[in-house]
Parts: sequence; C-alpha cells; structure tokens
Amino acid sequence: MSNLILYELEGCPYCAKVKNKLAELGLEYESQMVPRAHSERTEVQEVSGQTGVPVLIDEEHDVDGMPESDDIVAYLEETYGSAA
Repeated sequence: MSNLILYELEGCPYCAKVKNKLAELGLEYESQMVPRAHSERTEVQEVSGQTGVPVLIDEEHDVDGMPESDDIVAYLEETYGSAA
C-alpha cells in the first residue's frame, strides 16, 4: 500500500500535472476520484479544508491535505526527487 494518496478529478489539468510528476519520479500512489460537483466533495474538504483538487496526502511525511498543484509538484521534487 502506498503512503501517497492523491485526490483528483478526471480531466483536471492540475491533477494531470501532479500525476506526471509522480510518474516521472516513479512513485506509487492511491488515487481518490472526487465528484465533479464541489458541493459533493466532503471527503477532500475534510482532509484539506477546501474542495479544490488536486490534494496530496503523504502519510510517511505527515502531510495531510496539501492543495495546489505547483506546491505539490515542488514538494514531490524536494522530498522524492533526489532519491530517484
């Protein structure tokens, strides 16, 4: 089981940016698809405080609900990039 969980929406370009970085770094992750309607995204709101995606959880590094694709990509690069 992966320590990384990505809340995402199919067709979301910001989610694709994060998924591309995960693939580039060879990282396994668990995908959690969210509903298209923001009002139905209760699970992602509970973990991140907002309804936008992508949101990353990294249990190994105590990251629980990081929003914003640019921040997530930078975090992945910083945390996992040198190990790749």
